[in-house]
Amino acid sequence: MSSEQKGFTAEIRSATGVNVNRCYQCGKCSAGCALSEDMDYPPSVVMRLLQTNSAESYHKILRSQAIWLCASCQNCVTRCPMQIDLPQLMDYLRVQALEKKAVNTKSKKIVAFHRAFLDSVRYTGRLYEVGLVADYKLRTLDLLQDLSVAPRMLLKGKLPLLPEMVKGKLKIRS
Repeated sequence: MSSEQKGFTAEIRSATGVNVNRCYQCGKCSAGCALSEDMDYPPSVVMRLLQTNSAESYHKILRSQAIWLCASCQNCVTRCPMQIDLPQLMDYLRVQALEKKAVNTKSKKIVAFHRAFLDSVRYTGRLYEVGLVADYKLRTLDLLQDLSVAPRMLLKGKLPLLPEMVKGKLKIRS
C-alpha cells in the first residue's frame, strides 16, 4: 500500500510520532505563535488541513510559507493541551517540501538560510557563523546586506575566522 493510500496523517505519524488527529482545534497554538500573523496558514489551520488527509491539502501545506516561518520556539507545544509537537511536524514538512520541490517561492531566503545553517553544522559539527553567512550570501546574492556590521564583530572577537571542529562528528550524524 502506497503512502498516499494509507494517508498523509499515517505517514506523518510514522515519521515523526506526531498524531495530527489529536488536535481538537482550540487555536492556542496560533494564539501563542509570534509569527502566525505573518503566516499564510497559522498553526491551527496547518493542523486542520493535515487532518483532512487529502493530497490537495497536504501539497497546499508543503507549498506554504508557514512551514518556513516557524521558528521552532516551542511556544505552541507549551500552550497545546494535547502537547502536540508542532515544531517537529514543521521540520518534517520542510524536509518533505524540499524533497518534493514544492517550496514556496516567497520563502527563498529562508530556505537559503536553512540550507546554509544545516551545511555549516554538517561540515563542522556545530555552527560556524562566518561560514553560515558566506554560504547564505552566496545562495541569495545579497552580498552587501549587513556588511557594515562585520568589521566591528571581527574586532570584538565575535566572528572567529576559522571554524571550531567537533571531534567525532561522524558519531552525531543521523
